[in-house]
Amino acid sequence: MHQVKGTCVKVEYLVLGPIENNVYVISDRQATIVVDPSCEPDVITEALGGREVDAIVLTHCHWDHVGAAAELRKRTGAAVIASQADGEVIAGTRGGDTGSRDFDPCPVDVFVGDGDVAKIGNMAWKVIATPGHTPGGICLFLDPEFGSNSQGAPVLVAGDTLFAGSIGRTDFPGGSMQDMKHSLKRLAALPDETVVLPGHNQMTRIGDERRRVFARFA
Repeated sequence: MHQVKGTCVKVEYLVLGPIENNVYVISDRQATIVVDPSCEPDVITEALGGREVDAIVLTHCHWDHVGAAAELRKRTGAAVIASQADGEVIAGTRGGDTGSRDFDPCPVDVFVGDGDVAKIGNMAWKVIATPGHTPGGICLFLDPEFGSNSQGAPVLVAGDTLFAGSIGRTDFPGGSMQDMKHSLKRLAALPDETVVLPGHNQMTRIGDERRRVFARFA
């Protein structure tokens, strides 16, 4: 696995699948979460190295972010966390755009909404609703106060909302550029030093995207 340096919690990631998704494994020594398990549950399981998984976080309902979620939940017993709107699509209880491919439905154990705090171990992840790419897309923000390294940088799990130098597509069914612009304004309020963990491509920081992305979509 690759490792992201300088963050307030340990962040590792795999790049998996045909469109090279970042699958994150995040730990604070007390608990471990897997973010957006796209595919290849055997590879993810091996990379965990026997660590217990406490939660599986799904940022949105597209196949390339949730393809291995059902199998990973079955293997680990971890609680699956998602928004209500996208979580119902993930669970198969409501129809919706899955991004062109089907996947095995995955039960969602905890539905979260804007402003909620997902407490996992000592980590307290603030949920930020970021519709635009999908109606129920979410990002999660962790302040160093609630990480294992208070001197490290804050962390934003960004899904397909914000990338290095770009944003998630809004031309899928359920996408909205108007919603995306509003979501980006909310992310722009985060500290410059915040490390952004995007669903694809390389890591970035909020300060770097202030001129590359936020200024373009103000």
